[in-house]
Amino acid sequence: MNIVEAGNALRKRKISCRELTDECLTKIQDLNPALNAFITVCEDSARKQAEKLDEELEDGFDRGPLHGIPIAHKDLICTKGVRTTSGSKLFSDYVPDYDATVVSRLHEAGTVMLGKTGLHELAYGITSNNPHFGPVRNPHGHDRVPGGSSGGAGAAVACGMALMATGTDTGGSIRIPASFCGVVGLKPTYGRVSRYGVRPLGLSLDHIGPLTSTVRDAAIALHAMAGFDDRDSSCSREPVLEYVPPSPCSLGGVRIGVPQNYYFEGVAGEVRDAVQTVVRNTESLGARVVSVRVPDVEELNLVARTILLAEASALYEPYMDQRASFGDDVLALLDQGRLVPATVYVNAQRMRRLLLQEWQTICSTVDCLITPTTPTAAPLIGQREMEMDGRKIDVRLATTRFMRGVNALGFPALSIPCGKTAENLPMGLQVIGRPFEEDLVLRVGAAIEDLVL
Repeated sequence: MNIVEAGNALRKRKISCRELTDECLTKIQDLNPALNAFITVCEDSARKQAEKLDEELEDGFDRGPLHGIPIAHKDLICTKGVRTTSGSKLFSDYVPDYDATVVSRLHEAGTVMLGKTGLHELAYGITSNNPHFGPVRNPHGHDRVPGGSSGGAGAAVACGMALMATGTDTGGSIRIPASFCGVVGLKPTYGRVSRYGVRPLGLSLDHIGPLTSTVRDAAIALHAMAGFDDRDSSCSREPVLEYVPPSPCSLGGVRIGVPQNYYFEGVAGEVRDAVQTVVRNTESLGARVVSVRVPDVEELNLVARTILLAEASALYEPYMDQRASFGDDVLALLDQGRLVPATVYVNAQRMRRLLLQEWQTICSTVDCLITPTTPTAAPLIGQREMEMDGRKIDVRLATTRFMRGVNALGFPALSIPCGKTAENLPMGLQVIGRPFEEDLVLRVGAAIEDLVL
């Protein structure tokens, strides 16, 4: 059951908020021991909140489409009175005395918080193979990674333990789990959603967004999460739009850009074929497909990696005397970031602005771009290299290569399922839009979703 379906059932009194919450808690009880998607489960408070929301509906008070919907929060988003570990030994006992803005906004919208989902340590990785809390496992294959860093969120939504989960995305950390777990993941425009109360990783790269089972569910969630917050200096005053696409969805007049270079190179054949088939099918909905050449993506990725290395290391410099508290992979990245000279960081930011101008020029000729989300389906837990076009590539670099640069640009990007491999593993398609045009990105995504399903 998705958010739209659950909302209809609640208002027709076919199910209560308490019953819907109990269904999710039962799934958590049954599935979480194997998947390890949740670090903390809030059974008692979830049931109490659901009962309160049932009473509100009985009294005629309806908070909107998220009223009574059970959700989860990534465990680096502050929740008052509920520990927020960030997947780290450093913060394993941290209990905030306040809610992050996204938590309070979703609470006001009527959601029921089921608990906190697992993640890659400090959100600094793409596997969610956490050395402190154990690996999160992919529901489509328990020997596979769910992606990261929001791996617990992706796994929880994929198997119905939650109808929506919040995630963060600094270099693909919402969209990678969406691709690997076969769900929808939206990284909004930089500044669209407040980051107040969310533990940072890369201050100029971090984004907050939802993971859901459908595109329209993601649109509903974004509407509740988005908007200006004066407690976050990066938060935009751009007005919140009506994001939920109509059904059915027309793409009449929409110019869909398909990159001729980079994005379809070094991609598994099944992924390439699936995405290209979807692109061709959009023409039946009125879209105009346009071939484009995009600016240097390798350079953009290098810029984004350099900025993240420096910013993450600066943030965690006060903790570097506690080296035993970090996992090996995260510690190696933090050490690497400490070696980045200030001149290199500043020049990376300068190059970022130049590349942004080039991408803005491309985006004036099309309304959005469609690419694969990840070049392959989910790799095995512990797998460090994958073979692509006859050569071995580092899993982390390969997995983020179509996403990392979009964080540096700050553009909105949506990952949606586009079929399964011969091994029955999900594949993902990415829609990249212009800043603050999430409404168009979601419309394109919903139209594709309707086609695929």
